[in-house]
Amino acid sequence: MAFKIESSLLDACALAILTRGDTYGYEITQSMKQAIVVSESTLYPVLRRLQKENFCKTYDEPYQGRNRRYYSITEEGRAKLEEYKLQWIDYKTAIETFLGDADNPVQAASDADDSASGTDNENQKKLGGNDDE
Repeated sequence: MAFKIESSLLDACALAILTRGDTYGYEITQSMKQAIVVSESTLYPVLRRLQKENFCKTYDEPYQGRNRRYYSITEEGRAKLEEYKLQWIDYKTAIETFLGDADNPVQAASDADDSASGTDNENQKKLGGNDDE
């Protein structure tokens, strides 16, 4: 069974692979295929978008008589990857909370919402944005 992968998750995976070193599209696809279902035709638009947003840059190198395009992560890309990692932790925690209580998934989801809103309220208080006090 394959889950539909959102574009932000593909972006995060591509950027994570690029932190290992410069590489080309086919290799990025093969690395991703170890964890998720992805094709080159799906990946190249992701790489173009990352390049357009300055999260990666490209350069060409000769390879067996033709040019091969390599991708390299930028500092902006590293910062974006850190954002994605934080978002992933929140997402993963919410899903695990939901799936962890198979006997009562609705209550587990409600508990996760309450927990998340409590954190948001604490953050608002720290920032002076909660008028309830």
